[in-house]
Amino acid sequence: MEHRRSIFDRDISRSRADVSLSAFGFLFSELVQQIQREAESINDLEGQLEQIGYGVGVKVLELLAARDRRNFRHKHKLVPCLRFVSTTLWRYLFGKDADRLEKSSEHDNEYYIHEQEPLTNMFISVPREYGALNCAAYTAGIVCGVLDTSGFTAKVQAVTIEEPGEVDKTVYVVKFDE
Repeated sequence: MEHRRSIFDRDISRSRADVSLSAFGFLFSELVQQIQREAESINDLEGQLEQIGYGVGVKVLELLAARDRRNFRHKHKLVPCLRFVSTTLWRYLFGKDADRLEKSSEHDNEYYIHEQEPLTNMFISVPREYGALNCAAYTAGIVCGVLDTSGFTAKVQAVTIEEPGEVDKTVYVVKFDE
């Protein structure tokens, strides 16, 4: 009997994008529209996106750990875990590393992950009445799910930084419990 390879057996370093950008854009847009119909406010909509992302983060970490059994080291230290999130996880989900990982100079328990153009914001046209909506809350939920599953309780918030003459960027503020 021949052994069939499952999704868990694929080598993570040689994986390719399994979903086209247009398919992701369409599905994510439909998800946002569905939540928007039921949400009572922008905070409610972002909160629901975070919840959905949280579940994705938990499952993605399980998948990455299962695929790379020999080399996967469950990160028990904070900075290596954050580096894993901003490099390996980001590369797996978005095809590139996050733009920058930075420690707050004001708070010891706060870090920032910078993203110039989040994939989640590329395909969403935000109506004027939802002007403050940042769909990168979904990615913030993914990061929170990965960190919580790794043993680091944190609150992750996607914050839009507007710079005149440039594309808005998103900073994920990761604040750990003290």
